[in-house]
Amino acid sequence: MAKQTKKQKLVAELDSEKLYTVDEAITTLRTHKAKFDETVELAINLGVDPRHADQMVRGMVSLPSGTGKDVKVAVFARGDNAEKATAAGADKVGAEDLMEEMQNGNLDFDRVVATPDMMGVVGRLGKILGPKGLMPNPKLGTVTPNVEQAVKDAKGGQVEFRVEKMGIIHTGIGKLSFDDAALKANFEALTQAVVKAKPSGARGKYVQKISLTSTMGPGLKLDLGEVEGA
Repeated sequence: MAKQTKKQKLVAELDSEKLYTVDEAITTLRTHKAKFDETVELAINLGVDPRHADQMVRGMVSLPSGTGKDVKVAVFARGDNAEKATAAGADKVGAEDLMEEMQNGNLDFDRVVATPDMMGVVGRLGKILGPKGLMPNPKLGTVTPNVEQAVKDAKGGQVEFRVEKMGIIHTGIGKLSFDDAALKANFEALTQAVVKAKPSGARGKYVQKISLTSTMGPGLKLDLGEVEGA
């Protein structure tokens, strides 16, 4: 039998049935931290079936403490809007030239934004951007005439959440190097956004389970009482 590492022994000692407060969970993750700055991740199990349109859960939320990640943003725009996007910090701005780059495999972006007049060009990328969750969408604020603000939001800590096939939302809420208050503020912002995004077709208990983990850390179940409206 393989010898357990010190970290494996510590994880094995955790009570798998314990329900943690957010503060307890963050403290526990710090106890098991790795040698690099891990991402703190939230998993929310919802009582929905996203195969049905009226049970899809998706939205945007600005994390007050940021994400701790350098978000790469591509913008489809021309003229003044292109200049504004560049000034706001967009990593790549273009039109047909940007479309061709993406068709050739340059998809190293976390967010794609477009002005409404560019959707004729962007629409040709549906089969490429859609599966990666990068297709600009007016409901998410990524199709907008105000590309300057969209770029600033993306760079400043705005994240998208979307329920997966199994009814789970996975989203990072910051880095383990953030202080407790910063992580808790991000936790509250995200969970409240998910609660407010409850779809009309949801039946029964909406928020069923929440767990907090870090890149290399244990998954810790949270007390649902920590989430207002859950």
